[in-house]
Amino acid sequence: MAKHEYSFYPGCSSQKGASSSNYLTSVETMCEELDIQLNHIPDWNCCSASIGYAGGGELPRLALSARNIALSEEHNAGQEIVATCAACWLATRETSERLAEDESLMAEANQALAEAGLKLKNETPIKHMVEVLIEDIGYDTIGEKVKKPLEGIKIAGYVGCQTNRPFGIHGESFENPQYLDKLVETLGADPVKNYDKKVQCCGGALAFSEPDKSQEMIKGIIEAAYDGGADMIVTPCPVCQMNVEVYQDHINEKFGTKFKMPVVYYSTLMSVAFGRSAKDAALDGQVIPAKKLEEIAK
Repeated sequence: MAKHEYSFYPGCSSQKGASSSNYLTSVETMCEELDIQLNHIPDWNCCSASIGYAGGGELPRLALSARNIALSEEHNAGQEIVATCAACWLATRETSERLAEDESLMAEANQALAEAGLKLKNETPIKHMVEVLIEDIGYDTIGEKVKKPLEGIKIAGYVGCQTNRPFGIHGESFENPQYLDKLVETLGADPVKNYDKKVQCCGGALAFSEPDKSQEMIKGIIEAAYDGGADMIVTPCPVCQMNVEVYQDHINEKFGTKFKMPVVYYSTLMSVAFGRSAKDAALDGQVIPAKKLEEIAK
């Protein structure tokens, strides 16, 4: 039996063939090494983070996340819900807190869920995977698992906005959260100190509607990493990872820059440092190859 067991909500972007399917691969590898068992919530649905605010009203948006919580309580009773996607974590946690504070809204949500034969108790804590790593596993245990230290690599810890506000990670500063920097150090690499774009939004919500604004925001994030001497950027958010990585060619063409900065997940760093292969760490899912990690993984 695994030492740690959670009810797992992977979210849409981590499905096979989706934009961050490599994230799920590296998370599963990381969890194998840390003796973490992830029990998928059966028949989970989208958290509505992207479309829920565009129309349809408050109750339908909250009911989608409430359904996931109710399914978890029915099938994975007593297990904390863990999400790897920042947007999924944010939407699910918001739903849990909003319904706990508003009895009438809770009653309406349960009326909607009853149509599908579900009832929400709303007694389950909601965690991001980085909270599991920090609070339940700990840096010391993570460090003990390192077989191939990431020596000689300098990494900018890009937290982004959704894991930072409004909830944030317990005990961390909203302005300068340190958990990615501590994790980078634990894995044997060097964090970029005073990375001033650490919590700036990547403009994910504007990527299609106002791409010029979004890409200008991304440009600043990458420039700050280069200014700090970074070899790569690490993030806990699939939207941030995708935006900051895939638009670099567009930004280079528009601004005359020559960006070629790998953007990876914390779970990718950990899988490589734990001695797993490049495939296990999902390095084959990078648009911009993380060559220094590939060398260590060999």
